[in-house]
Amino acid sequence: MSNRIKVIPNGPLILYGDIELQDAQGEVLERSAEIGLCRCGLSQRKPWCDGTHKQSAFSDDACFEDDRAQALDGKEGRLTVQARTNAMYIAAGPMTLEGAQGSVTTRTRAALCRCGQSARKPFCDVSHKACGFRAD
Repeated sequence: MSNRIKVIPNGPLILYGDIELQDAQGEVLERSAEIGLCRCGLSQRKPWCDGTHKQSAFSDDACFEDDRAQALDGKEGRLTVQARTNAMYIAAGPMTLEGAQGSVTTRTRAALCRCGQSARKPFCDVSHKACGFRAD
């Protein structure tokens, strides 16, 4: 099963495949074939999306370029996503990120924004430090 992260315009990250979601200490929060993660930074159920982005000013067209793409060369396995304390998601394992208008990349590791403020969405640019993002 291949792992995909779908970047929804003005919405969450939807992860498909063999997915394990962990907290910052590495404790498993969920193992599933589909998980919706907040990327607006406003969910009351972080790291999960609760639909708050629909009532917020969060805006992202889900189009991106990736200068760090990696060939997967048939790699398979679990995609582990760790929600770091008041910071980004760290995704590790084979994955394809899919956005709008043909935006696509493959990687084995990625830092993904969950504060909603990155100028490089869906990737983290460390804006969570400047905006004071809190996940707890």
